[in-house]
Amino acid sequence: MNFDGILFFPVTPFDSAGAIDHDLLGAHVGRGVEHGAGGVFPACGTGEFHALSTAEAAAVVRTAVASVDGAVPVVAGTGGPLGHALETARAAADAGADALLVLPPYLVGGPQAGLVAYVEAVAAASDLPVIVYHRANAQFTPASMRRLAENPRVAGFKDGVGDIGTTQLIVRAIAEAGRDDFAFFNGLLTAELTQAAYRGIGVPLYSSAAFAMIPEVANAYYRAYVDHDETRRLALLDAFYTPLVALRDETPGFGVSLIKAGLRLEGHAVGGVRAPLVDPTPEQESRLAAILDAGRALL
Repeated sequence: MNFDGILFFPVTPFDSAGAIDHDLLGAHVGRGVEHGAGGVFPACGTGEFHALSTAEAAAVVRTAVASVDGAVPVVAGTGGPLGHALETARAAADAGADALLVLPPYLVGGPQAGLVAYVEAVAAASDLPVIVYHRANAQFTPASMRRLAENPRVAGFKDGVGDIGTTQLIVRAIAEAGRDDFAFFNGLLTAELTQAAYRGIGVPLYSSAAFAMIPEVANAYYRAYVDHDETRRLALLDAFYTPLVALRDETPGFGVSLIKAGLRLEGHAVGGVRAPLVDPTPEQESRLAAILDAGRALL
């Protein structure tokens, strides 16, 4: 898989009855592709995978695949309880996805051998390549990732922990395994805040939730990052991303909730978030609107 550009994690819009609004989802995904997304990741973290049934996740992927129409890779989320992970993996393959992002197993912790077996089971459930999501109760050692790299269907690594030293060792372990086709990317919340450091250890790609909300600002940051324009990058970081992160950190789950709120402020009726996440208060939405305006002012 080749990714060239920001990795786009669309939200899953819900209508007033709480059902998925597929027309709005298709338009949302289409806008992201028009703004230059390097890959589309439906029914993942920002898309509230945790709150979707297998049938809903498959329907989301199907809508995204139709909207993308082959322009860029579509990587569907899977994970949680192993049975659910296997079902969503097969359903995503049937829906036309190009690859899978393997989120952590549900609740329980396991030793490294168990985590490796979990990824291998998901990889065997379909013909799709899989990307390992390193976070929460699914944190892999360099040795485990080297072992997984022996499986040609394991094709990428997304870091959601933020331990730069461990990620560097994982990058080197996979290189030592002879894999030069791996996709590495920074998957921390608001990854723009940390991406300059990740580039230095051989992780050039990053996911951007902000791109789903305000792609023109996310693209301005990306261009500055690619062009090594530090003056421009830091101006966007100071005026937009730093206050956004401060607001995000006020409430658990705001990495998703704020993106939906920002889209609503832009006139897109994507609905709220499903439990256990909560939507921002009117006062928090007002501050978010000011942050969005500050970002636009720099364009």
